[in-house]
Amino acid sequence: QVEVVESGGGLVQPGGSLRLSCVASGSINVMAWYRQAPGKPREWVAGLTPGGSTNYADSVKGRFTFSRDYPKNTLYLQMNSLKPEDTATYYCWGRGYSDTTIDYWGKGTQVTVSS
Repeated sequence: QVEVVESGGGLVQPGGSLRLSCVASGSINVMAWYRQAPGKPREWVAGLTPGGSTNYADSVKGRFTFSRDYPKNTLYLQMNSLKPEDTATYYCWGRGYSDTTIDYWGKGTQVTVSS
């Protein structure tokens, strides 16, 4: 079964930390994290560039760390110094290795930052 599954979300106080995980089927090249807050469009958060380096949205730079475990085909997003504006559903995105025109998304994991 071809799928992408995120986990690790939850409720955390401002200044706290969470670590998100994204496990994908072997046929999917998972490459980035996105998020979507209520009433707002989905936005890119962090991911791999075509050259293989990691890039971050300005809003999370210095606070979030993206990593990938290639043997496990898993992405991680370590989120530190969380702010209320980080509250959103976080999604993992990838494309098929054999057909790069197909986008794959998980169902998302909810992150709520509130005191």
